[in-house]
Amino acid sequence: MVYDESNFEDWGEQHEEERESIEIDLLLEGLHRYYGYDFRSYVRSSIRRRIQNRIKLEKLTTITALLEKILHDRSMGERLIKDFSINVTEMFRDPSFFRAFRSKIAPQLRELPEIRIWHAGCSTGEEVLSMAILLEEEGLLNKTSIYATDMNGDVVNKARSRAYPLSRMQGYTKNYLQSGGIREFSSYYTTDHEYAYFASRLMQRITFFQHNLVTDRSFNEFHVIVCRNVLIYFDMSLQNRTMDLFHESLCASGFLGLGSKESLLYADKVGHYEPVDSLEKLYKKTY
Repeated sequence: MVYDESNFEDWGEQHEEERESIEIDLLLEGLHRYYGYDFRSYVRSSIRRRIQNRIKLEKLTTITALLEKILHDRSMGERLIKDFSINVTEMFRDPSFFRAFRSKIAPQLRELPEIRIWHAGCSTGEEVLSMAILLEEEGLLNKTSIYATDMNGDVVNKARSRAYPLSRMQGYTKNYLQSGGIREFSSYYTTDHEYAYFASRLMQRITFFQHNLVTDRSFNEFHVIVCRNVLIYFDMSLQNRTMDLFHESLCASGFLGLGSKESLLYADKVGHYEPVDSLEKLYKKTY
């Protein structure tokens, strides 16, 4: 019998990929069953990169070794969960989104006696504070309650501190002005030699707490839901489940804001919304 080495190499690569896929499945199942965090429907390429990075940091050799670690060392499991929590944000991120919100949605909110906003996936709170500043400038903050949530308890605690590195303020000021800001951005914070501390009056309208979009349910009815650049890490099935949650949580004629790389176009609930600004991913619930 003659063996074809190229076929043997192909077989080996195929089975290596299959083994890795099984190991990742088992790791995510272990996280779900032991820690209660469900990452099984996250985009696999993103999850795989974070797993491989954690393996390298912990000087392990296999995903199975990482699974054994998280089942016997809770601190290891918590580190891996933090790896899966995406925390990319800044004040007035994508200024054109906030400019569109100011011009197209804020005028409609003025008609309401009270306003409830859910900012899902708030990370360390920069975009939530940005919304509070915008609403204050539009004369709406005093009748608004903002609920800001994230699955990562550490970043929620960071958000509550309202303190951000002073070195970021120059970039944040630029974003603020591009978003249509009408005051001196520095009027919203005080400083020491290291941090900028945003005004406590802004924080009085914000409630930060831990909430997991994958496993937790709706907790109120909202006039606005903002969830930007979170759904891109979910597979289509989980995106649709999350959109069901948002649809259930939005009041009649409520508004939904998504991230620049996200869309309702392929969602099951696409027919339940009309665009307010298609480019900035702002939508209005129709039924």
